[in-house]
Amino acid sequence: MITLTIRHRTSYHYRQPVMLGPHRLMLRPRESRDVRLISSEIAVTPAAVVTWAQDVFGNAVAMANFQTLSDHLVIESVAELQLDAVAWPVFPIAATAIFYPLRYSDDDWTDLGALTVPQYPDPAGRLRDWARAIVRSNPTDTLALLKDLSASVSAAIGYQSREDEGTQSPIETLERGWGSCRDFAVLFVEAVRTLGFGARIVSGYLYNPTGDLVGSVAAGATHAWAEVYVPGAGWITFDPTNRGVGSFNLIPVAVARDIRQAMPVVGSFIGMTDAFEEMSVEVLVISRPGDGR
Repeated sequence: MITLTIRHRTSYHYRQPVMLGPHRLMLRPRESRDVRLISSEIAVTPAAVVTWAQDVFGNAVAMANFQTLSDHLVIESVAELQLDAVAWPVFPIAATAIFYPLRYSDDDWTDLGALTVPQYPDPAGRLRDWARAIVRSNPTDTLALLKDLSASVSAAIGYQSREDEGTQSPIETLERGWGSCRDFAVLFVEAVRTLGFGARIVSGYLYNPTGDLVGSVAAGATHAWAEVYVPGAGWITFDPTNRGVGSFNLIPVAVARDIRQAMPVVGSFIGMTDAFEEMSVEVLVISRPGDGR
């Protein structure tokens, strides 16, 4: 078990005062059997009325509403938590799901719903064909197949950090041959959905004390990965950016059907068309002294 402090600061600057619209903040880490949240605080400048709710996925969502004009906006989140994920987990997959193709129970199929349905157009079936080409045999080992799909994403796509907003479609990522961690995650999720799996996007933080993981330039960074539902084991974590399996070094904040539902900060402003000047994001994930991995 390791104790971590996560500091996340998002700053916006405008050329003149603007009216800030409501901002949706998804910054509170999501508790699980691997993550125990000790504390979580959010500070907003200028002052805002902050209310909390849970979305349809059970994520903690804060809404910040502003009353004054401002030429800047700073959102600071500080969370302390304990991370207790093992590096090489063993997954108790149900006997009925050890081999693919598998069939979910009627209840699982109903509850997974839209999480089994691809969210991006693929009229020519290119993504489906790409995913099916990775299936070695029929039947084949389910976990091995999912690992192969995750590894195939990073083998086929070069990592490239992108500061601009938005996510590439899976077809765009395949055609361009490069993408960010969120593009890798979306490609993987959509690929496994074409094979009949239920999958979801996860956004959160990557703890990278050794600096050898892709997607982080320091001890930590925001990150995106995926989870696939496998009967018996439940939601299994896959990080296609780093070919990782299991949640070791990953701190989830939100799970969602689509990456757009899990953005850390979403908001608007009313002002001149050229009012926006710049945005910056700073993330630091550090362990308690003497408590590193």
